[in-house]
Amino acid sequence: MTLREHVREGILLLDGAMGTQLTARGAKGNNERWGVEHPDVLAEVHRAYVDAGAQAVITDTFGGNSAKLAKAGLGDRADELNRRLVEIAREAVRGRAWVLADVGPTGQFVEPYGDLTEAQMTDVFRRQIAVLLEAGADGIIIETMMDVTEAVCAVNAARSLAAGIPVLVTMTFDVNPRGFRTLMGVSPAQAASRLAETGPDAVGANCGGLLPVQYAALCSEMSAATSLPIIAEPNAGLPELEDGVTVFKEPPETFGAIVPDLIASGVKVMGGCCGTGPAHIQAMSNALKKMLK
Repeated sequence: MTLREHVREGILLLDGAMGTQLTARGAKGNNERWGVEHPDVLAEVHRAYVDAGAQAVITDTFGGNSAKLAKAGLGDRADELNRRLVEIAREAVRGRAWVLADVGPTGQFVEPYGDLTEAQMTDVFRRQIAVLLEAGADGIIIETMMDVTEAVCAVNAARSLAAGIPVLVTMTFDVNPRGFRTLMGVSPAQAASRLAETGPDAVGANCGGLLPVQYAALCSEMSAATSLPIIAEPNAGLPELEDGVTVFKEPPETFGAIVPDLIASGVKVMGGCCGTGPAHIQAMSNALKKMLK
């Protein structure tokens, strides 16, 4: 079964947080540069997730677009860093899991809210995604998007480079008196509907100011607006500050417990975001095995 077939017909288990795991292993500064400078540590994270049951790992390229790297003084190394980070992931999993190349937001906004045109935003993503695909990524996952227009630009960039490559895209939501909304005030149904028009293989949500148990309701709203598979990658709860350190306290058991409700809500692709680790993915894997017996 190909990755695209698995997304459409099966249940795909992703990995969990990358930044959380790297920080726990001593990472400081820019994650992309740190990962390239510490390939053995990065490979250890990828392998730990596969050992826990992840069927696809996500590369350490979330902040790898040229706009983000330029702010870190690394703009001239964008191609090098993206290429090497895909290679490290592929070498780490050795065919035991698919490699999804991570594409995160630019930190900028499209006109009229920002200075970039849609064409310029698309070009930023196209440059990164071209390198990720050349390096051998099995698919692209566009994550933590706050602006649907930026997400559309990213999907369009991916599709312009490789029509047949699996492309997954997620928005990030908070909850207010009107319900679940993006930073720009877009509902889950509105986001799913607009993103579906661009031709991704799956749409969904990750991160955000939500508890894991709230994700089933959020995903149900997205599922009602599209026939595409839905993606869910919750944080391990809401962030808390302890001794100057941000921590997430939802235990792995919570992630195992939410799996049935996620599947009932239309989720076909699941994993974890901030604060999660291999134990959270192991709990989801165990729950899936029980359900799919």
